[in-house]
Amino acid sequence: MKNLSFHSAVHRLSFIVCGLCIGSPSCSDMLELQNDGRISMEEIFTTRDGVRGYLNACYAYRPAPSYDKASLCDEAHNSDGTVANSLYSFWYGNTLTASSYTNTDGAPWDGYYAGIRKCNIFLANMANVTTNTIYASEGELTGWTAQAHTLRAFYYLQLIRRYGAVPILTEAYAAMHNYGGDRRSAFSEVVRRILDDCDAALAAPDVERGFSWEVLNGQSGIMTRAVAYAIKSQAITYAASPLWDDGTYTWADATRINKEALSQCLANGYRLFDHVPEAGAAQIAYDLYFITRPDEQRAYDKETIYGGTVVSVWQNDGMPSTDGQIKAGACPTQELVDSYEMLATGEPPITGYTDAQHLNPVINASSGYDADKPYEGRDPRFYASIYYNGAIRQLGTPGLGRDDHFPLTPHTSPEPYHHLIVTEAVPGEYHMAATNEGDPYFYTTPMGTSLNAGSGSVYFRMEYKAPVKFEKVQFFFGKPDAYGGWATVNPIVIEASADWTAWQFDITSFAKSFEWGEAAHALRLDFDGGADGAGKEIDIRKMEVVVQTTLDPVNPVASHVGGADGITVTDRRTTHTGYYLRKYNNWKSGSDNSADGAVRLFRLAELYLNFAESTYRSDGPDAVIDMGNGMSMSARDAVNAVRARVGMPEFPAGMSKEAFEKKYRNERRVELAFEEHRYFDVRRWKILPETERYLTGMNITPSGASFNYARIGFERGSWANQYYLYAVPQSEVNKMQEHTGTNWQNEGWN
Repeated sequence: MKNLSFHSAVHRLSFIVCGLCIGSPSCSDMLELQNDGRISMEEIFTTRDGVRGYLNACYAYRPAPSYDKASLCDEAHNSDGTVANSLYSFWYGNTLTASSYTNTDGAPWDGYYAGIRKCNIFLANMANVTTNTIYASEGELTGWTAQAHTLRAFYYLQLIRRYGAVPILTEAYAAMHNYGGDRRSAFSEVVRRILDDCDAALAAPDVERGFSWEVLNGQSGIMTRAVAYAIKSQAITYAASPLWDDGTYTWADATRINKEALSQCLANGYRLFDHVPEAGAAQIAYDLYFITRPDEQRAYDKETIYGGTVVSVWQNDGMPSTDGQIKAGACPTQELVDSYEMLATGEPPITGYTDAQHLNPVINASSGYDADKPYEGRDPRFYASIYYNGAIRQLGTPGLGRDDHFPLTPHTSPEPYHHLIVTEAVPGEYHMAATNEGDPYFYTTPMGTSLNAGSGSVYFRMEYKAPVKFEKVQFFFGKPDAYGGWATVNPIVIEASADWTAWQFDITSFAKSFEWGEAAHALRLDFDGGADGAGKEIDIRKMEVVVQTTLDPVNPVASHVGGADGITVTDRRTTHTGYYLRKYNNWKSGSDNSADGAVRLFRLAELYLNFAESTYRSDGPDAVIDMGNGMSMSARDAVNAVRARVGMPEFPAGMSKEAFEKKYRNERRVELAFEEHRYFDVRRWKILPETERYLTGMNITPSGASFNYARIGFERGSWANQYYLYAVPQSEVNKMQEHTGTNWQNEGWN
């Protein structure tokens, strides 16, 4: 019998317990199992730590969302597309086969089925666990079971988005399982399984240590009631879409589920992120949201339903003028730029193209768009998402771009400590007295966090009082402490002063040469020693290390031909479309301060849009729907709620379904850009040939005080039918062909 990756050929009765929690972020109060021997499955589920440890293992397969899929749809054209044997060169050239297939997220078939198997084992064994079996409340037991149901639904949702029909497994296979009867279940059947799992989870009581709306300290990444509703909403919206509609689910079914998901989240404290950014931090709330790390506890960020992946746009998808940048990466396309409406009118600037290659746009004369000033007056989300020629990147005023302070204190000792007595006479003030012999010096407390100094300047600062002059002061830099560290080359002078005096020494070259400044690193400060230092005293306070960067006068992005970030079609470090990615990028980020944001898996705005999509299809754009929880809303209301955050005009009343659909799809494209949605949306809507075959960029050349704009085209081969779905791993296909006589490969990948 051959080993099959989507299930276990043999459910072993015993297994290695250590390693169950590999790769799993903190969730709930899950613990790693400490036993490193072999114990039976039955024994694991007789202890509290065993149950929690195994549930923790179920979490290890959660997806890590990214914006990489933007380059596999019409959002971006990747600068690696011209690099031989890169993922993007394979996709754009349509050179993939079932055997050589590769994508942006590794091997999801194997990973998600491994997670499903863990959930199946957990759920089967939890059926026999009671409050008398282990030390746990009833709420905890039902909560743990609910989490496993939600995780299993989560994994199945990820599978069907990628592969379509997949096998449904709800229990671990027995050793003598007959694989000949296995089959791929239809998309709608798997959706039924997903909905049932989520409903089973939501049937658990909403208690603090059970299956709750709230995320407690130490529970980052835990499955919650909001996650279960978000999974249901996305699954049913996909199931009713053209690619997957087999008559099982209607848009009315989708509206019923979507309205409950949205209203329940709203009733339980979820809100669109609307914090007004401080001056120089970000442009608008939408911008600020995506450079703010996810906050599932909703102390500040009440929009994120499930967090995701922190990214480094500045480095991996940045501009060559940024120190430390590696490649331009996901370069936004002109088609995406065209999709941002005009702020004043709410109308699209471009309504279509007269040619298949999209080189000749149809300009909407009533929109207010000026082809000679193409980036003026657009949807504010444009400026928050895309760096264009002339964009202001540095939002702060000229001066200090960074001014971070890292407090330090000396170790104290009532006895001579390395020939120096250090006492804290007044809180925060340290008196140091050298003895009559040796080399007097003291150690600082270790750094609490890394300096991340990069290109910044690093200073040691303090205030001091000294009755006499010190002429032979030295710093030693050590990792993690200063024993055996490195000294400054030339002695440093500290002048005598009867009053508190500010003193600073530039340690930039030393910190960088010695790679000093990580967490747990310390400094050693040596004073005059021997006969020169005998009896000398000094008082020190406000000791710190400071990192500063200078913000040069604001220079706009220059992605024009010949500009600092100018366009090419051969260099992976420069844009191939005339644009760079701004979403998630904190303008302060760089080699000295990686402060970019994160891609979310689920957020409230998606639920608004899912509800709008199903409702305009089932009831029309303006029909007001009773959503429960004392709320009512139309499809138009839902879209307008999302647009209101950025100040965009409302969708007008009285639109036909066809007109609403076009404008809605554009709204979804703009709001959810670079969040993995567009890749799946163009597929479930079955419009891949329209969106993927021809894409464009903008070649911009200076012309006196202005610029000339000329569209340039890219043709891709990744628009054929097989690109609607991932290829099933060929090794899996071969095994199941042998067992079932059926070819499990997706169409076009044979």
